[in-house]
Amino acid sequence: MNANSPRHEIDELHLQLGLLQTLDVGLIVLNKDYQIHLWNSFMENHSGLLHSKLFKRNIFEVFPELPGQWLRHKIDSVFLLKNRSFITWEQRPYLFKFKPHRPITGEAPFMYQNATLIPLKSPDGQVENVGIIIYDVTDAAIGKIGLEEANTQLQHLSQTDQLTSLYNRGFWEARLRHEFDRFSRTQAPSSLLMMDIDHFKKINDNFGHPAGDEVLRQMAAILKDVTRTTDIVGRYGGEEFGILLIDSNAKQSLRVTERLRDRISRLVVKHLNDEIHFTISMGLTEISNSFQTHEQWIQLADQALYQSKSNGRDRLTILGTED
Repeated sequence: MNANSPRHEIDELHLQLGLLQTLDVGLIVLNKDYQIHLWNSFMENHSGLLHSKLFKRNIFEVFPELPGQWLRHKIDSVFLLKNRSFITWEQRPYLFKFKPHRPITGEAPFMYQNATLIPLKSPDGQVENVGIIIYDVTDAAIGKIGLEEANTQLQHLSQTDQLTSLYNRGFWEARLRHEFDRFSRTQAPSSLLMMDIDHFKKINDNFGHPAGDEVLRQMAAILKDVTRTTDIVGRYGGEEFGILLIDSNAKQSLRVTERLRDRISRLVVKHLNDEIHFTISMGLTEISNSFQTHEQWIQLADQALYQSKSNGRDRLTILGTED
């Protein structure tokens, strides 16, 4: 048979169409009016719609949920520029909301998809149709999402005190160091408030360590409530906490200390059959150019805290570099 005979061309066309139907990817062919000219078996199986029912129908009329304006722009660009265009699941999780069908991705809410838009040229070089290939990338997407979530959780754990959910000492002090460096450039004021739960050992001795843990958790919850989202709150160690009050001088920081003392004075920690009351001692220091390191800032705030405890506890002491 002549390789150029009509029968040979028809057989070759049938072979190509048969191949397209067996591909484990979706294939759609659209003309310039967005009419469907090919809808392969992958698309039939996942949409429940047959090619014979969709032939020459406008894809945006059949699927009004498609991102019409955005996808039209994509398709039109392929016609105009005669270049491929790509859509990844990170840009848009899917074009067609199909159910996932792979066993290991049973918890996926839908089939994540990548798509490639290809210009289909006629013999005279004109682009009369655009092919859209739909790839099921659910396995890869779920794997990447899971890895990102795990990394986020790991990062959170590395920064957070497990008992109180405040920043742990290492991360809190790193943020303090960053603020200290920022001050050297901007001279924007910030204040450091260190505090300690008074007679915490007695709480553990009298009520038990689980009760002491509950006191620490409720103390942490109050610290979050009375501070701004821009403030940096951490557990410095044991029953000692630190708050970095961003863009606040010592006088402005008194609003926080007053709210904190008021909340603590009204707090009753209930554990089993016990009701626990406690007080706190505080030391406050505003940042100063006289500090050579952030450790000196902490040391002066700790010195102020120590004076509060030495002078009877349940009080605030403010120290500056001139004191």
